[in-house]
This record gives sequence, structure tokens and C-alpha cells, in this order.
Amino acid sequence: MAKNFKGLVAKMSPEAQARVEAKTRVLLAEMALNELREAMNLTQESLAEALNVKQASISKMERRSDMYLSTLRKIIEAMGGTLEIVANMPDGAVRIRQFNRLRRESSESAAAAEAQEAVAAR
Repeated sequence: MAKNFKGLVAKMSPEAQARVEAKTRVLLAEMALNELREAMNLTQESLAEALNVKQASISKMERRSDMYLSTLRKIIEAMGGTLEIVANMPDGAVRIRQFNRLRRESSESAAAAEAQEAVAAR
């Protein structure tokens, strides 16, 4: 017979409950891309639609151990988030911001290309 997890946790000692909570925070802070998508209640199909790619492409991306930051950023944004790159240094965490500049420049060049196309269409 299945037991209610909340009921089981309630029967645990406060120390055991604290250990469970700590482990839960660790698991939620570190996820593979497919686990994050699932946690956001998204299917590969819905993410593929948002990114205008095929479902098989999402499957391949989720299995990759190496990809472009721009690709990862697009995936995270399609899930409703933002991507930040943080370096954990001996003296503390440092947010790397040069990728924001690259994104801004990419957006600016895309806007310029759209403007040129609009002028050419006239």
C-alpha cells in the first residue's frame, strides 16, 4: 500500500526532516537540462515549438555535454528563465557579464538587419 510522503516526513525527527530539506535544496539547485524542462512542466514538443525546431533537436540538445552559450540561453529563455554565468572563485561568486554584451550586440545586429530589409522592400 502506498504511503503519503508528507505523512512519512511528519513522523521523522526534526534532524531527519532538516537533512531531507537540505538534500532537496541541493537536488533542486543542480539539474540536467531535461530535468529542468520537466520541472517546468514542459514537454520536448512544447519547447521545440517555442524554439521553432523539431522535437528531435530538443532531445539531442538535452543529451549534449557541450553546446554554444547562445543555444543554452535560447533554451532557458524559452522555458521562461534567464541564463547567468557565475564563476565560483575562492573569495566568492562572480557573475560573468560579457555574455550579456554579446547578446545585446546580437539583438542590435538583428534589428539592424530587419531595418535594412524593410528599407530594401520599399
